[in-house]
Amino acid sequence: MKIVEKVFNFRRSTKRLISLSIDSVFIFVAFWGAYFARTSSFQSFYLVENWSVVLVTLPLTLFAFTKIGLYRAILRYLSFHALFVISLGTLVSALILATIAFYLDTSFPRTVPLIYAAFLGILVGGARLIVRALVNRGTAKLQEPVLIYGAGGSGRQLCIALRYSHEYAAVAFVDDDDTLAGTVIQGLKVLKPNDLSRLITKYSVKKVLLALPRASRKRRSQIISNLAPLSVEVLTVPNMPDIVSGKSKIDELRDVPIDDLLGRDTVAPHPTLMSADVLHKNVMVTGAGGSIGSELCRQILQQRPNRLVLFEISEFALYSIDKELTALSEELGVDVEIVPLLGSVQRKNRLSATMSAFQIHTVYHAAAYKHVPLVEYNVVEGVRNNVFGTLFSGEAALETGVETFVLVSTDKAVRPTNVMGTTKRMAELSLQALAEISNTTRFSMVRFGNVLGSSGSVIPLFKRQIASGGPITVTHPEIIRYFMTIPEAAQLVIQAGAMGKGGDVFVLDMGEPVKIVDLARNLINLSGLQVRDEDNPEGDVEIQFTGLRPGEKLYEELLIGDNVKTTSHERIMAADEVYLNWNELEVMLSKLDLACHNFDHDSIRALLLEAPTGFDPTDGIGDLVWQARQDGIESEVEREM
Repeated sequence: MKIVEKVFNFRRSTKRLISLSIDSVFIFVAFWGAYFARTSSFQSFYLVENWSVVLVTLPLTLFAFTKIGLYRAILRYLSFHALFVISLGTLVSALILATIAFYLDTSFPRTVPLIYAAFLGILVGGARLIVRALVNRGTAKLQEPVLIYGAGGSGRQLCIALRYSHEYAAVAFVDDDDTLAGTVIQGLKVLKPNDLSRLITKYSVKKVLLALPRASRKRRSQIISNLAPLSVEVLTVPNMPDIVSGKSKIDELRDVPIDDLLGRDTVAPHPTLMSADVLHKNVMVTGAGGSIGSELCRQILQQRPNRLVLFEISEFALYSIDKELTALSEELGVDVEIVPLLGSVQRKNRLSATMSAFQIHTVYHAAAYKHVPLVEYNVVEGVRNNVFGTLFSGEAALETGVETFVLVSTDKAVRPTNVMGTTKRMAELSLQALAEISNTTRFSMVRFGNVLGSSGSVIPLFKRQIASGGPITVTHPEIIRYFMTIPEAAQLVIQAGAMGKGGDVFVLDMGEPVKIVDLARNLINLSGLQVRDEDNPEGDVEIQFTGLRPGEKLYEELLIGDNVKTTSHERIMAADEVYLNWNELEVMLSKLDLACHNFDHDSIRALLLEAPTGFDPTDGIGDLVWQARQDGIESEVEREM
């Protein structure tokens, strides 16, 4: 093997000379071998006429091999095309041999050229295949062994691509199709999923490559669940649309999308609902640079509005989404006026001026503070932004004749145990009250749970913690959450808004809740690592339980009561929730505004408890400014004493 490696390190011209020399020997061997196979006698070896034929055939054959490109082929990448060239070269050589024998009027049998061609093809082609096998075997020892899950078209393409890489060496296929079990594809055996554990041990496999771009999310989730206990890193090929469009290549392996762990297939959006409030209309998105707001903008742009107003308080977030949408509009070939506006939803005059100036038809209100502990620490700003920001946006919409106003709400608004959830329920109450007095604007609210990849999602945090060696921090071993992908959530928000009649509270079907500790374990295992615990002290990453954060619940709900109705969309339900009339709500909001102005947290807490929000706090007042003041007062009292 070392000799072969040395040969492959020679200069290209030296390698060609070696190939020419070896092929010269093969021509002699093939010729005399063919003669002996035909006559079973060595007497012809001493005939001058036979030597004349082979000596003339030799240079002409080597010339033909050179012209048809045989010596340009790189042996370690030998392909079917190279074998075709060898076959063509041996056929040409046999014709040369027969022609020369005819003109020199030799007397050897006419079948010798045919046998010669067979022998020469076996020698020239076989030698190259042997060298390629030796090189590949040596290279494979330096490459990481992997299993390919999926022996279909994508799996076969991936296998071919890996043979040209220097990183991975496929050792076998695994497929659920019983008809493929035991077959050999691309030189690799196809085995059943129940052989996975044995194969991983036998070949010391650390990675499994999923080549199932067309499989449903539910099926992929089942496969990933079966792979998770094996503690192998799972990588996947890109989605088929990305491969077909040219955005990705089959061998561009990536981490398993975390939404595959949810096991729930998305439902194709209803085109009429997606376009009803957007097509050829002027649309405004508040919080346009946030996780949900930015995805709403992407989805809206594809529905070809006349104008899309991006309303955002963060300069960087606004710059980023404006740049992205401008590029996306060019890519999609849509003529949409994109208007990037800096502004706060706490300034009603800015909202009114914007909606009036740009003749807004539809508003998607996604501007809110959503991080539970941070709102606990900043109660006044949480109330200002979430409650009054929504109120001012709704009032501005009502005053300027906006047709549709959709609030992006949260499951934390249901029987809230924290200030953030309570402020979102107060925001819902504000719009419900406005809907009662409105004859022009349709107000509706859409509740859903956690979205994967949002700014507050645990998934990016878990991945960073795994990458740094852990530990992964989970608040409680029993905590569960609903999850949904950002694109699906945005699509459902747009569709739900189109179904609103006024004051509607829509609830998205989030599927089955996910236990956060199970999600953490799966992420560790799918990274090719093991959980370190009492049962496995030699594991790689530990899971630590830090305790529930201020205002955090073990589980979330999407409904306050049981009054839920189905809609024309299978993933969207309509809830019948309690609400206040405008006069009652206005009095309460006035008191809340005054309490915020005076930083009177006791009154703020009392008003939030008085409102029909179902607020049941698990902690005391957590506002950091209020606590600092209390600490200062206590210190001063102690000094006076």
